[in-house]
Amino acid sequence: MLTSIRPDRDAVALAVSGLLGGLLLWLLGLHTQGGHPFSAPWVTLVPLTAMAGAELLRRNAPRAALTIGVLALVADQFTRGSLATALMFTDVMYAAVLYGAPAAARRLPVATLLVTVASTIGFLAWFRKPEALLIGLVIGLVSFVPALTGVSVRSHRAAAESARLAAAQTARLAEMDRTQAVIAERARMARELHDMVANHLSAVAIHSTAALSIDDPETSRNALKVIRENSVEGLAEMRRLIGLLREGGRDEVPAAAPTLAALDTLIEQTNTNGASGGLVCSLVDTRDPGAAPLPTPVELAAYRIVQESLTNALKHAAPGPVVVRLGQAGELLTVEVTSAFGSRAGPTAPGSGAGLVGMRERVALLGGTFGAGAEPGGDGTKIWRVRAELPVREREMRE
Repeated sequence: MLTSIRPDRDAVALAVSGLLGGLLLWLLGLHTQGGHPFSAPWVTLVPLTAMAGAELLRRNAPRAALTIGVLALVADQFTRGSLATALMFTDVMYAAVLYGAPAAARRLPVATLLVTVASTIGFLAWFRKPEALLIGLVIGLVSFVPALTGVSVRSHRAAAESARLAAAQTARLAEMDRTQAVIAERARMARELHDMVANHLSAVAIHSTAALSIDDPETSRNALKVIRENSVEGLAEMRRLIGLLREGGRDEVPAAAPTLAALDTLIEQTNTNGASGGLVCSLVDTRDPGAAPLPTPVELAAYRIVQESLTNALKHAAPGPVVVRLGQAGELLTVEVTSAFGSRAGPTAPGSGAGLVGMRERVALLGGTFGAGAEPGGDGTKIWRVRAELPVREREMRE
């Protein structure tokens, strides 16, 4: 408890300087008044010392300091008076407003103003002389002006603290936005990398398994041919992605994003890779040939959804048809991929579930709807259906 009320250096400096100044004025015989009940010279030192003690408490206990200061100032009026006592009281009043409780900071200026006005009116009515206004002026200078100054400084400090907190909050929000942007960019890069490479690596895994399990030179030769083609294409896709991410690549020609016009090539490649598993892929496009071109984000998302669906079919689908359907009704582009649901005897590749997550994220970013799952087929079998509806207007997409 003693440590919490220990005066700081400023309080000690003010108390010592005020006390020494008052002693100097006392030694020189300079007083503010005379003819009072306690006119002995030494009595002036009592309120002076008490006021110096109040200065020591100005910051850590402003309420107690003000109480002592008021009593010392009143006591000083019954002695010869000291200018140092009055000056130290102004600092005690200022500190009580600046460092005191918020309620005290609101009430003290009003209270000192009322005391100043009441004292001025009272002395004017008592003495009935205009010089009585000077007494009210002195009371205002000693009490109201320091309190008003404390309010002003406190308001400026509160405004500065609010600005500092606002700046800190802005910095935290900026850091959160930067972190979210980094996370979103990493997720986008992960989707792109998975969609570009997974198709080729799945074909490599399936055909390498076939080459190892079937002891036939011709089959092994065909499998190795497919493996080489997919490896080369996968490396090319990887180099394209690295080129987009590499710093200093601004002077290079940017690689074009894949569009739905390249689906024929993708389906042809899927037929080649899935021939050993009994997969037959086809495209059914019911869109109007004269329709306006789709926004680039929609084209890319639709292409990636078809690409990932064909990759999943290559990994898991049972032998049978794989049908890609494209349609546009109003402001919605429909992408649907169906394949036979079940197991097959040939080699398969393990899945991680990242493909469905990536497709769902792509559709969500555009504000569309996505669904995937097994459904009953027309001939009593089951099919796996992937369906996405994408808005074709950019204003409906979410950033």
